[in-house]
Amino acid sequence: MAESKISPYNLADLKNTTDDALGNYMRSLGFQQNNKTTDIKLAVGYVGCIIAAAAFVADYKLGWEATKTWTAVAVFAYMMLNGFYSYWVYFVEKGLVFEGSKSGNSVSISSKTNKHEPTYYLTITTNAPPTDPRKIQAPFPTWFTADGFFVAQPFQQWLASSVGVIGDADAKNAMRDQRDELASPKMPAAEASMLEDIGNGIAESTGFEGKGKSGKRSKRK
Repeated sequence: MAESKISPYNLADLKNTTDDALGNYMRSLGFQQNNKTTDIKLAVGYVGCIIAAAAFVADYKLGWEATKTWTAVAVFAYMMLNGFYSYWVYFVEKGLVFEGSKSGNSVSISSKTNKHEPTYYLTITTNAPPTDPRKIQAPFPTWFTADGFFVAQPFQQWLASSVGVIGDADAKNAMRDQRDELASPKMPAAEASMLEDIGNGIAESTGFEGKGKSGKRSKRK
């Protein structure tokens, strides 16, 4: 169980903690992480900062008249870099959490959440058949306790049972004859109730109210 505690009603904390755990889990299985996609994003960001800083220093030292042409060039270059950065984040990286390989098997995992919904969505692409991206999902209470602690084993079992490449690397968490059962577990009543409470808590913390609640309140009035 994780030592740090988060708010089970904060969707961003739930996702970020799970993303971190996913990367750590994959590396612990011996997958070599490929940071190329992230490195390109960081490099573009750093170059943009350098251009902005250089333009500021030049203007401060030499004055506007002496640097206005180069300032215009710098602004144009910064805009192009910013456009490329946005494109890379939204169309190339697309929520990438982990990308790596082990023994010739490559895997790419992207994550996302939907507003006011405490569910973790993954898109997984591997070079093992079938090669089409696979989408899986599970509610956060599957691996978070009601008071906000992350529990690693059910999360690792879910991944190992749902993705063949991961299951092959972690047989103890997903024996082949147990994968179907682990990949689609029946949610206990207590866990289902916790999921509903978290969903309601997220909605309330963001000021969101469902139509059903609004309808009931309007009737009381």
